[in-house]
Amino acid sequence: MSNALITLLVVLVAGMLLRAPIAFAMLASGIAYLIVKGQDLGLAAEQILNGLYSGYVLLAVPLFVFAANLMNAGSISERLFQLSRVLVGHMRGGLAQVNIVVSVIFSGMSGSAIADAAGPGLVSIRQMLKKPQYSPGFAAAVVVAGATIGPIIPPSIPMVIYALVSGTSVGALFLGGVLPGLLMAALLMLGVHLIATHRNMPKDDPISASELPGIVGRGLLPLTLPVVLLTGIYSGAFTPTEAAAVAALHALILAGGVYRAFSARALFAVTLESLRSSAVITMIIASAYLLNYAFATEGIPNQLALWVSGLQLSQLQFLLLVNGVFLVLGCFIDVSVMLLVFVPMLIPTAKLLGVDLVHFGVVVVVNMMIGLVTPPFGMLLFVTNALTGIPLKDMVREGWAFTALLVLSLLLMTLFPQIVLWLPQSMGYVTH
Repeated sequence: MSNALITLLVVLVAGMLLRAPIAFAMLASGIAYLIVKGQDLGLAAEQILNGLYSGYVLLAVPLFVFAANLMNAGSISERLFQLSRVLVGHMRGGLAQVNIVVSVIFSGMSGSAIADAAGPGLVSIRQMLKKPQYSPGFAAAVVVAGATIGPIIPPSIPMVIYALVSGTSVGALFLGGVLPGLLMAALLMLGVHLIATHRNMPKDDPISASELPGIVGRGLLPLTLPVVLLTGIYSGAFTPTEAAAVAALHALILAGGVYRAFSARALFAVTLESLRSSAVITMIIASAYLLNYAFATEGIPNQLALWVSGLQLSQLQFLLLVNGVFLVLGCFIDVSVMLLVFVPMLIPTAKLLGVDLVHFGVVVVVNMMIGLVTPPFGMLLFVTNALTGIPLKDMVREGWAFTALLVLSLLLMTLFPQIVLWLPQSMGYVTH
């Protein structure tokens, strides 16, 4: 390991320990590497600009963020919640089951776990806390676990970023996430059923026949968004990147024009918040390009591939090893950092072992979503705590069973790749 690389790692770790914004810590460590290496500091700008301007698929990220924020501000979350009550509210622990179904539906619109927790999740928690049988910790734990489905069922912001660093088809990745997302939802619903039966949690209040048509009518219109997106992508009408623009426009027309759910002032606030969120993501991506240049210059990805090859691991053993590493890293490191820094180092190894990159991508993203719900730094835990005031310790205590079910779903899709690959292969995508 060269002195320059050691300097990079020291500066990066120091920045993280000092709680500096991760993008700044990464950028500072990359610049420190160039200084010690004796290279022109202009390389920093060159690597960042070349990466950003060649990454057309990155345009999808701010547009999906904007679409999700529009839907959360435009009463769409409440309408989807009421529709889901009709579908599964009659089950034991009905409101908790409703939250998971809402997460499945909303995931087909936003592609963001944070947006799911902040939108439909907040609606679900408020409804559950009206009934004494639902403890605050349980209500929050269900919401946090259900929100992990958001980036698995298409569209998905993390999968867009993975496609950028791996060169994998976004369309194939989106299709590959459908069955795993439904598997996660099914296992979570089973977990809710077992807990609700054991604790004798109530079924949801029955919906009268006179209310039913109105609830269904108000809830069906938002469901046109995933239909438009998926039909447009897989018919060739527009690319996955263009689909993000369609999603934003659809959400704007629906929430602002049809429902008239927010004013011009609210639209400005939504736009400003979307710009802030997108800027944070873009800064992390830009900084990651510089780090990836340093790692590539040092030959780290190729050395790692040769080392793993020397261990003579099978594809399954490699994937299980990756699962273990990312489940641990996910407790401490941001999703964007893992996707942009660690995953590119593993891609050559995956290719060397013949691991399908679509399968690998979905498995990696599921790993990272589980990291969002595991302490000490699970982002979804902190977001839900900030929105509701429910103590973190209560969420963790009630959430361990749901985390175990998510890990089980990860294990199943690792052991049986066709859970991921069947749909993209059936739709004509060539995976490898």
